Amino acid sequence: MVRILLVRHGHVPGIEPAQFRGGELDLTERGLREAQLTAQRIARLWRPVTVYASPRQRCVVTAQAIATATAAPCRPLELLNDLDYGAWTGKTYEEIRQTQPAAYRRWRTLPHLVRFPDGDSLQQLYARVADALRFALDQHPDGTVVIVAHDSSNRVLLLHALGLPLSAYWRMTQAPCGINEIVADDDGLTVLRMNDTAHLESLANG
Repeated sequence: MVRILLVRHGHVPGIEPAQFRGGELDLTERGLREAQLTAQRIARLWRPVTVYASPRQRCVVTAQAIATATAAPCRPLELLNDLDYGAWTGKTYEEIRQTQPAAYRRWRTLPHLVRFPDGDSLQQLYARVADALRFALDQHPDGTVVIVAHDSSNRVLLLHALGLPLSAYWRMTQAPCGINEIVADDDGLTVLRMNDTAHLESLANG
């Protein structure tokens, strides 16, 4: 049995108001604290053998915090990279809604039919994250593996694990440093938890 802990990176600029991020962003002070709290929780409950991360800095820093706390190696994995929003990268949702209302409406209602101008489609992202999961399972036939990636890649990987279509992309959420737990065994893939943020309650209350 392999246990996959799928984690979104910590808080970054561009989450509120919502922005098509994609490029390099540093964790905010809140994001750094979220990464530390996530690392502490994972170290307390599990013993990962490896931590894989998207090569984007926000994921690498989050993953390194987890690796340090658990004494596991941390490795970048290009397959986990963020969705390429192409010409929309860096623009806010509101800006695109105002300037390209039909295209924005399609993204919000029919995401599986969208290819971003000069960027990716969800189908391309799906193929990448499925390859990333396959790679992790091939490399680690048992034990616990942490994967630190992005809102978009995590949503799509969860859809893959649940056997749901890409049209269901918006039917889940991925908070910064939310933990998802997936078990792979002889019966297939089972999602045990999704977007668990109990370890961040002190930030919400502070």
